[in-house]
Amino acid sequence: MTDEDLLARRFEADRPRLRAVAHRMLGSAAEADDAVQEAWLRLRRVDADTVDNLSGWLTTVVGRVCLDMLRSRTVRKEDPLDGTRANTAEATPDPAHAAELADSVGVALLVVLETLTPVERLAFVLHDLFAVPFEEIAPIVGRSPAAARQLASRARRRVQSDPSDGARPPAAPGAARTRRVVEAFLAASRGGDFGTLLTMLDPDVVLRVDAAGQRLGAPAEVRGRDAVARFFDGRARAARPALVDGAPGAVVLAGDTPRIVITFIVVDGTVIGVEAVADADAIRGLDLDVT
Repeated sequence: MTDEDLLARRFEADRPRLRAVAHRMLGSAAEADDAVQEAWLRLRRVDADTVDNLSGWLTTVVGRVCLDMLRSRTVRKEDPLDGTRANTAEATPDPAHAAELADSVGVALLVVLETLTPVERLAFVLHDLFAVPFEEIAPIVGRSPAAARQLASRARRRVQSDPSDGARPPAAPGAARTRRVVEAFLAASRGGDFGTLLTMLDPDVVLRVDAAGQRLGAPAEVRGRDAVARFFDGRARAARPALVDGAPGAVVLAGDTPRIVITFIVVDGTVIGVEAVADADAIRGLDLDVT
């Protein structure tokens, strides 16, 4: 088997996930296939042995390709070169593809995806749907991790209410279920119920901790169901449920001051990602509602 055959095999293993990312970004199966094919062409032009994390590299490439495609749509719609109304057929998925996408992400999220700016859409899809950390999203959108977090936060708010409405938005569809999962997770953590923690975690769950949290003694990253359950076993006694940028999470308070903010990525009732933020500046930029 040649080196290119081995590379193709590794790429094919990632293709379904890459296509899912591109489909949710673009809303079009055909365009998603184009974006994934472009990632393959770019991979063939680099020395794959120099890529430490091939899956992460491919996700980054697909994200950038999709971002360019979304920006191109915006240019075509807003500034047609011939002075006539732009043809927006490429920007509009056909009904079958729209139905497929709605089934996979939910009608409310589909509405959000269609109203976001390209960078908001990418940050939201990669983080909230695929658990990509903001540190990896930031270079794709050309922002800091904190700014990438805010992009995703704005997207979440869109699904909860009309952005022009200044009132606190109602809970998003599915938020009640997510909140129950988070509260049950915190209860199991406080009570040292290791078995229940295991049942609530995805086998490939990842816990990520920011630099400030690491200075408090936490590891930068914990991977896998058993390891994350051991980390939280008996540990969340001081954590209180909270809404973090409108999404269910938890806050550890020192008096009335938030010291650690914990966010959860929950898919189909299972925790696939956890992030802990202890940086004071980052916490001040979050919209917190402690319950």
